[in-house]
Amino acid sequence: MLKGKRILLVISGGIAAYKSLDLIRHLREQGVLVRCVLTKAATKFITPLSVSVLSEEKVFSDLFSLTDENEMGHIRLSRESDLIVIAPATANILSSMAQGVADDLATTILLAADKTIMAAPSMNVRMWKHEATVNNLKILRNRGVQIIGPGSGNMACGEFGMGRMMEPHEIL
Repeated sequence: MLKGKRILLVISGGIAAYKSLDLIRHLREQGVLVRCVLTKAATKFITPLSVSVLSEEKVFSDLFSLTDENEMGHIRLSRESDLIVIAPATANILSSMAQGVADDLATTILLAADKTIMAAPSMNVRMWKHEATVNNLKILRNRGVQIIGPGSGNMACGEFGMGRMMEPHEIL
């Protein structure tokens, strides 16, 4: 079912970014070509090298890369994908998407995308329940963005509740 598909995985900067490494591995095992975009914050949690090794592809992160943007990389990356997955999808990237902000490579790709987008939210329970997040998710759902999760459980911050990114096998 997934073999031969092309997925663009946008990894934003949350503690759950480590789960995206497992997601890449599972997707590759299914024969999926996975290209990855890391936000600046994502590189604080995982390295481009680990993502590149697992995906067997170049990792993209710089909107102003002379080589990538000479080829209009932010347009090409979305056009060459069958699906765009954001995992983890932090409150920040969801807010940027809802408001049409395009101030880095990831958000520029998402604004220019003409493909299905699936987001796997990951944030603190209070952020998840905040009115701004609730409203942003309504906007995104109305635009056709598929939201998977989040789940409930213990969080890295020591709290418990909704906001845990779904496990990679659930996203798969």
